[in-house]
Amino acid sequence: MVAAGAAAAALSSFDFEVFGKVQGVFFRKHTKRFADANGLRGWCKNTPSGTVVGQAEGNASAIADFKRWLLRTGSPKSRIQRAEFRAERDNAAEAQFDSFKIIR
Repeated sequence: MVAAGAAAAALSSFDFEVFGKVQGVFFRKHTKRFADANGLRGWCKNTPSGTVVGQAEGNASAIADFKRWLLRTGSPKSRIQRAEFRAERDNAAEAQFDSFKIIR
């Protein structure tokens, strides 16, 4: 039971928006793949303005890795200009999502 409490205490989350060439280059698919491989939950979707937005939650270390990935890596054919992170939250009491989903 201690591990479950520790996991809940370490839950971090944030909202993101990624700018650049991030649509039509499998960015959402690669975002989901990275999130799934790192135990993150949340969602992402394309916007009408050509960006990708989403929310992610997980342990602080995986969140930090995900932010770096969103800023610097993305999908192989993407060209990231910048990424903005908002509504950063630490030590959430409980998870809001059960997996990472692509919203179409």
